[in-house]
Amino acid sequence: MPATSRRRSVAVRIGRGKDAVTVGGNNPIVVQSMTNTDTADTPATVNQVMALAKAGSELVRVTVNTEEAARAVPKIVETLEKFGCRVPVIGDFHYNGHILLKKHPEMARALAKYRINPGNVNIGKKHDDNFRTMIEAAVEYDRPVRIGVNWGSLDSALLTRMMDENNQLAEPLDARTVTLRAIVVSALESAKAAERYGLGRDHIILSAKVSGVQDLIDVYRMLAAECDYALHLGLTEAGLGSKGIVATTAALGVLLQEGIGDTIRASLTPMPNGDRTEEVIVSQQILQALELRSFTPQVTACPGCGRTTSTFFQDMADQIQTYLREQMPVWKESYAGVEEMKVAVMGCVVNGPGESKHANLGISLPGTFEEPVAPVYVDGKLKCTLRGERIVEEFIGILNDYVGRTYAEKVLAAN
Repeated sequence: MPATSRRRSVAVRIGRGKDAVTVGGNNPIVVQSMTNTDTADTPATVNQVMALAKAGSELVRVTVNTEEAARAVPKIVETLEKFGCRVPVIGDFHYNGHILLKKHPEMARALAKYRINPGNVNIGKKHDDNFRTMIEAAVEYDRPVRIGVNWGSLDSALLTRMMDENNQLAEPLDARTVTLRAIVVSALESAKAAERYGLGRDHIILSAKVSGVQDLIDVYRMLAAECDYALHLGLTEAGLGSKGIVATTAALGVLLQEGIGDTIRASLTPMPNGDRTEEVIVSQQILQALELRSFTPQVTACPGCGRTTSTFFQDMADQIQTYLREQMPVWKESYAGVEEMKVAVMGCVVNGPGESKHANLGISLPGTFEEPVAPVYVDGKLKCTLRGERIVEEFIGILNDYVGRTYAEKVLAAN
């Protein structure tokens, strides 16, 4: 059962016009990602932003850490717009953001949102001029800000003070609890400071990132209980491959099920020359598995066993899932609701017909020693039986016909 209620948060609008994305409130949970190109390399950054947006990222963050990167941002945004890619671009600032935002107003205007790490500016020190300068830029250009606390760069002065105070207690808390509490305090105190400098609550998003699953769950439960700011979720360094995917899913799944979180990112470490868009697909799959959003038709496929010694059903399941994802950019423009379609590609007679009947469209392929036929079910009823070398091609034809007949009618009805 999907989460029954969402934590009530203040809505934050990111971007301008019809291409703006609203985070929080009663709006759908937003998927975002981040480039790993050198932002100063305009062509490479444009290409990766476009790839991430095409994969379904609704917000894309870029690093702005040098003069060259700051100068490249307006050109990047302009080029994206020329290609028809209007995904809001977020600037990620550390250490020198106050200098770059003040020195490069064109960059400040081109970005849809700023991300500030309070541990890497001077908030909490004797003065917070740098933090204040960044907030004043956000106010001047009417841009929202994500105040993103990260335990790898947590304000050391704040943590030291809280550890000292804890040590004076009759029953001190453990160091882990104090550290998580310091992360929450850093986020909330920074948000209050931003409000004092003129930034509205509807322009503030908070995040409190750590790299441990249980730590992330605990710190966001604390943060959610103490504020109504919109919250961005994500492990700060999820890791490589299956470890990163599983850790991200485990942490975000618990929080989202509890109604916590307004925007998410799967911070996966890609393999060398790996596909950066994997993090977008993982985020989408988490939301779709929890039935919080739908992005692309889902394929149910059995894991295989001694009855399915042929790999044909595995190949077919992969081909169908790939085909569905590739078709979605076209289908979503014409067919309302197609992203909720369920397809089953099963490998033998044990569960094949039953699973196929539960899907909108299903096929039960013959297992080892079974009769070489493949019954196809449409909306729970047997439609036909396929045989021979063209099963995949014929099934895709049935799939396309089903989409055209079923979901086109919904678009016409809506109009």
